[in-house]
Amino acid sequence: MFSGELEDDLRWLLLQMKFGLTVAEDRAVRQHGMDLWGYTVLLGLAEEPARTQLALAEASAIDKSKMVAVLDDLETAGLITRRPDPKDRRARIVTATDAGKAALAAARGEVAAIERIALDGLDATQRAAFKAALRRAVHGPLRKLASGEWPPAGPGPTPWGGAAPPGPQR
Repeated sequence: MFSGELEDDLRWLLLQMKFGLTVAEDRAVRQHGMDLWGYTVLLGLAEEPARTQLALAEASAIDKSKMVAVLDDLETAGLITRRPDPKDRRARIVTATDAGKAALAAARGEVAAIERIALDGLDATQRAAFKAALRRAVHGPLRKLASGEWPPAGPGPTPWGGAAPPGPQR
């Protein structure tokens, strides 16, 4: 086990959590006919039952070209259907099938159990607070950092005392 610098590095800690959850959750959801990409898509459809492929890709943070492959796999497995959007013939509406909804429900139960194990040292209130803190970071400061919106690029001090990094490389 590491101590010191790595144990204090938030990125490293989150990567360890991501790796552990990814391995365990991928194994669990594959038993229900999907991979983690498919699980993410079905979660998005649970929130909004009929979305266009593009809206689903944007909401799920999945690249449009990757989304096509994920949807192909889910459709082949009988977990979703796609139909033309009556408002835009170029767009496709994605809907979970009854089998897709059942597979998601089963997978969600296993994923929830894995999350409880991963956060075993925390009680239910602490787990909820941990997730709430992550949501606040993901939907606020991290989104701004990743987009290059904050800190502003250019010379001058940053809130942490150093020079601001250049904007995102495109």
